[in-house]
Amino acid sequence: MLKLLAKIFGDKSQKDIKLMMPLVEQTKREGESLISITNDELRNKTKEVQQYINDKLKPIDDQIAALHTQIADQPDMDLNNKESVFKQIDKLNLDRNKELEKVLIEVLPRAFAIMRETARRFKENESLEVTTTEYDIRFSAKNQNIKISGDKAFWSRQWLAAGNLITWDMVHYDVQIIGGITLHEGKVSEMATGEGKTLVATFPAFLNALAKRGVHIVTVNDYLAKRDSEWMGPLFQFHGLTIDCIDKHEPNSQERRNAYLADITYGTNNEFGFDYLRDNMAREPQELVQRGHHYAMVDEVDSVLIDEARTPLIISGPVPRGDEHEFYDLKPRISKLVEAQKKLVNQYLNDAKKLLADDNDKDGGLALFRAHRAIPKYKPLIKLLSEMGMKNVLQKTENFYLQDNKKMMPEADKPLYFVIDEKDNSVDLTEKGIDLITGEGEDPKFFIMPEIGVELTKIEKDLSISVDDRLKKKEDLIREYTTKSQRIHSVNQLLKAYTLFEKDTEYIIVDGKVKIVDEQTGRVMEGRRYSDGLHQAIEAKENVKVEDATQTYATITLQNYFRMYHKLAGMTGTAVTEAGELWDIYKLDVVTIPTNKPMTRKDMDDLVYKTVREKFNAVVEEIVTLTQAGRPVLVGTTSVEIS
Repeated sequence: MLKLLAKIFGDKSQKDIKLMMPLVEQTKREGESLISITNDELRNKTKEVQQYINDKLKPIDDQIAALHTQIADQPDMDLNNKESVFKQIDKLNLDRNKELEKVLIEVLPRAFAIMRETARRFKENESLEVTTTEYDIRFSAKNQNIKISGDKAFWSRQWLAAGNLITWDMVHYDVQIIGGITLHEGKVSEMATGEGKTLVATFPAFLNALAKRGVHIVTVNDYLAKRDSEWMGPLFQFHGLTIDCIDKHEPNSQERRNAYLADITYGTNNEFGFDYLRDNMAREPQELVQRGHHYAMVDEVDSVLIDEARTPLIISGPVPRGDEHEFYDLKPRISKLVEAQKKLVNQYLNDAKKLLADDNDKDGGLALFRAHRAIPKYKPLIKLLSEMGMKNVLQKTENFYLQDNKKMMPEADKPLYFVIDEKDNSVDLTEKGIDLITGEGEDPKFFIMPEIGVELTKIEKDLSISVDDRLKKKEDLIREYTTKSQRIHSVNQLLKAYTLFEKDTEYIIVDGKVKIVDEQTGRVMEGRRYSDGLHQAIEAKENVKVEDATQTYATITLQNYFRMYHKLAGMTGTAVTEAGELWDIYKLDVVTIPTNKPMTRKDMDDLVYKTVREKFNAVVEEIVTLTQAGRPVLVGTTSVEIS
């Protein structure tokens, strides 16, 4: 039906591309007019475009400069008046951004044509001869691909990228112009693997860099950031633009500050985010490294803006007395508690199988639900739930106990030692659990928090003791409350460590240290630690050294960071499947760019199965068939756990 509608009304991407075709044709015509001019004249074309942009924006820039001068000339200006002037500046900056986008669309065909012609000349000539400028002299001092001879500079078609000598051999295809327009318009360009996303990015990067507001090209790892900045750099540098990569420099250094001052800045998503956090912790303006968030292009946009977007970036530091903890002391009690719960779960699973086999869904469902509330990640439970119909029984039982504001939930939880709510990622001890871990002869309220409000009121109303004694009692009560609060928190974190976090799945042990494994990519997340004492609890569980506790100084998600940009664009090979989320969260439209040559690969329709078990069985059968035919198979999954 969808294919039929697409044939009748046209595909959305085809409509978008149709609107872009006048700009594509104009770019090609501009390109033809550049073929016959000299290299010096080609470089001058860039200056002309830049001057045109500056002239168009001069009226607004003059107004903004006048307001800044007004503030500088009147240091004693009333605070309300100063606030009013800054609001005017903010409004003018927004107006300037809108005007800038109009001007950039005007000059887009010429700027794209200059970039394409530059690529063609590098491909077809061993070197490009130009009249030497101050920029050429400075650039030649640090780069071997430019030689100065008298008043002439020679730009070689060979240069180093990621330690390898490359020879430039690429010229933009017509379809890549479409990709460039898509990125400039602040959309997501979906391009098939091998269609040259890195080269496509040079079009909008060059155009927007001429506005001198900064262009950020974001990649998923530091190798790509460093390689792409060196690989594509000479195309921009030939025209006097500055290029840098933040991942080459230490945080908070002058070199990194200079990298952000470059016209085009490459870097990884995390480094951009962490620099923003460090800037928010800076005490002096001169300590800031970033200079604003104008235009960002994100490579592998679905991975960065969807898969990793909600993972917070955190800068943490030590807390006072952070080396003091009770994890080792409490560990034997928690280990005993978890073992008792596992025995209980095994009993419930056996009961559930028998009762459900006898068609007793009510009692069988309750047993299954209790097992799930006890240890949701228990492997025998997961195996049972993969059988046909089991998840439906669990869901029905859960819905029954969730109704009426969980009125019946205490009845379900009563036999358990502790209860895990996977959705809220929380663990709660029950009375039965507290009784089990409270040692003989110990205070029965060792793991029970005092009702501090009630107790303080009692002390306040007790007139039989002196004011000083009342004050001392209050201090003792608050001290007891703090101690028990920390003890119960440690118990909960240990329970999470034992029941929700599994070695070689959520984390690994390397050189006596607990290292987190990224759920999406399977990569080790160096330097990352779970917050709120959870990492320490896992260290105690695994009998490795428990590091000092830390506290969060600054945090932001990638989602919130990238939404600060005036204009955001992205490229990937798989964006259509995430199109809904990209639009809902970032207001990013997706355009599928056609391939340069007709696609010969046959993309099969998706197969949908009723249950996970049926799906996995079908996958196994397909793998066996292909391997027997001598064909290698790569199986991709959504998480490490499924792999």
